[in-house]
Amino acid sequence: MKKLNSLPERALDLVSSVGDGIRQAVPNSAIKWVETGAALTALRTGTRVATKFVKRNPAVAVAAAAGAGLLWYVARRKAKQAERNGQTTIEGSSTRVEAKRAARPATARKRTTRSRTAAPE
Repeated sequence: MKKLNSLPERALDLVSSVGDGIRQAVPNSAIKWVETGAALTALRTGTRVATKFVKRNPAVAVAAAAGAGLLWYVARRKAKQAERNGQTTIEGSSTRVEAKRAARPATARKRTTRSRTAAPE
């Protein structure tokens, strides 16, 4: 059983050593080409998945696009309005005020609690 448990660990060690060997043997520019190829492959796969999703759920896709457009419009309008009004960020300073208990005046009465009594029937 111990041999079966250690099999995945050995496989990971083997894969990492092979990866390190390839990185050292291949010039730096070739690794950049491999990374670029991986990025393009991920982009193609993502596009395929998105296309399938849109074909199966067109209403969700339209709602997402409308929501994104609405958010963009609101942000653009706010930026133009702020630019028109000349609004800028207000810089200020603040100080912390510690809360203190107020001294009770001698004439103040203590609060009494009502006792809960049942109403006479």
